[in-house]
Amino acid sequence: MSDTSDRTVIVTGAAHGIGRGIAHAFAASGAHVWACDVREEALAETARGAAQLPGRLEARRVDVTDRDAVFAFVAEAEAEAEAGRVHVLVNNAGGVGGQVGRPLEEVPPEDWRALFAINVDAAFTFCQAVAPAMKRAGDGRIVNVSSGAGLGVSLTGIQAYASAKAAQIGLTRQLAHELGPWGITVNNVAPGFVLSNPTTERQWASYGEEGQRALVERIALRRLGTPDDIAAGVLFFASPAAAWVTGQVLSVDGGR
Repeated sequence: MSDTSDRTVIVTGAAHGIGRGIAHAFAASGAHVWACDVREEALAETARGAAQLPGRLEARRVDVTDRDAVFAFVAEAEAEAEAGRVHVLVNNAGGVGGQVGRPLEEVPPEDWRALFAINVDAAFTFCQAVAPAMKRAGDGRIVNVSSGAGLGVSLTGIQAYASAKAAQIGLTRQLAHELGPWGITVNNVAPGFVLSNPTTERQWASYGEEGQRALVERIALRRLGTPDDIAAGVLFFASPAAAWVTGQVLSVDGGR
């Protein structure tokens, strides 16, 4: 793991699961992590879990769909940073928002828009907020966390989720070309099935023993992923080893 002791890192959606794993991984490598989520109790647990790690972790309640709150959060992180900027932005917030798969004709417009708001619009807003300082520094790393659903068919059956994650991958590629001249890389990690939070636990349980066995047998490595697996991919994109890598999607899914 690369040393990031001089880095300021924002991780969104850090209350549990993959986001908590990413936040802890950066804190373990010495970074000053700014973790945000709307789930305050779970976010506080993320902060407690980082207390003995080499880095620092600041936890803030932020609704990633609130543009003013996002810009205020980024401004606070930049003001506290010695370099006056965020070095790494990890757009992990998203998910299915409590929705379940339904036939196309039964999906209300507000449910469709809600998943785009948390999975795409939020990433766009955070990128807008960090870009000016990154441009002035001539350096920066943005890592978006999508899903295998954005590259294929979603196991959830939720049309908006699959579409939003695909849109986020498109945003990643577009911003890589726009921000590249300032030395800013923009990449994407697409996780496979990770049993890491209440939503994925319910999804896993719904498959039953036979469905669970079938899912695992479709994975080359014959196991589900962990938050640490996904965090490793994110830290790679934030490391010096990825200095000439941008606009890429890394599937961390055990082999499909």
